[in-house]
Amino acid sequence: MEKAVTALATGKLPPVISGWSAVSSYGIGRDSFAEGVRTGRSTATALTDEQWNGPDERACLVPGFSVREALGRKGTRSMDRVTGLAVTAVGRLLGEDSAHSGEPVPDGSRVGLVLGTNTGSAQSMMDFTRDTFTQDKPFHVDPSRFPNTVMNCAAGQCAIWYGLKGPNLTVAAGRASGLQALNYGRRLLTSGRARSVLCGAAEEYSDARSWLEHHTRGAQEHPALLGEGCAMVRLVPGEAVADGGGLADLLRVETAVAGEQDVSGPLTRCVERALGRVGVDPAQVWAVAPSTPEGAGATAERDVLRRLFPDGPRWLSQRELIGDTSAASAAFQIVSVLALAQDDPAASGRVAVITSVDRDGAVAVALLRLR
Repeated sequence: MEKAVTALATGKLPPVISGWSAVSSYGIGRDSFAEGVRTGRSTATALTDEQWNGPDERACLVPGFSVREALGRKGTRSMDRVTGLAVTAVGRLLGEDSAHSGEPVPDGSRVGLVLGTNTGSAQSMMDFTRDTFTQDKPFHVDPSRFPNTVMNCAAGQCAIWYGLKGPNLTVAAGRASGLQALNYGRRLLTSGRARSVLCGAAEEYSDARSWLEHHTRGAQEHPALLGEGCAMVRLVPGEAVADGGGLADLLRVETAVAGEQDVSGPLTRCVERALGRVGVDPAQVWAVAPSTPEGAGATAERDVLRRLFPDGPRWLSQRELIGDTSAASAAFQIVSVLALAQDDPAASGRVAVITSVDRDGAVAVALLRLR
């Protein structure tokens, strides 16, 4: 009945998430992340002065991550950390997704990629800018590192590395970037621009990011435990997945901009509008996955969700486990839902509500119906 309601509203079956992978502070790959969130293990680790020079004492880092060790020496000499995280995660998705796909990835034609980010690599931007002032005239910078200063570098490298020839997009929407990327991927599918889309978001840990977070922290925000990583899902048309296949239907994504006002109103309207447009009753919700940002946004988000879902669905929060992954946070919320739903028979056929609230006012919500 739920599938029929959605099909009638859109004229076709909703897109399906057919697979996922992650590079996180639990390790590289889907299995490492799933094991970590199941056990609820925290990943915070002490930072050494030899490697890091920021204000943080602890962070949630991908264990022992090295671009060259993860991807090899060829083509990685000038690759920065956030690009390496993204390319690694996309490679794992392409390798691990075959059992769940409606079709194998062929030569890459009409396979799209949408990657969420904040600025790309703040470290690469700052390092390159610093070199223009400190190196010998006429400013002997390393030209091979200039591409790293461009926001869409990571997405472009993913396409080049794996021969993805479909639409290639970079979305910058703060903590909501993962949900915005998912929504853009849905639009590419429904418009016929691609037959499958890899959607996700990436964030690196660096001295530059830690200093930026330190200096831009609001008066009501406590020092954040920063994390890093990349989470990716593969989105395919509902018609391409046989009955019983796939992991979740993407029912709806709603977005809003709250600006300087309290996010409670915009978030409430987004959730209610999403539920209403696909005909989902709050009683059908299996779990909610909030973004839990620092400051007043977290309180407003929690209050809205508890008011809208008084029956007490399962509460899935991974921020305290893998840290504040910023632009990648919503993408990690998505894969956390997928990982935990596989272990819970009660999730099948029910809906997960994923919300994102950014301190700059971006608000987003996604509804997934678990298969």
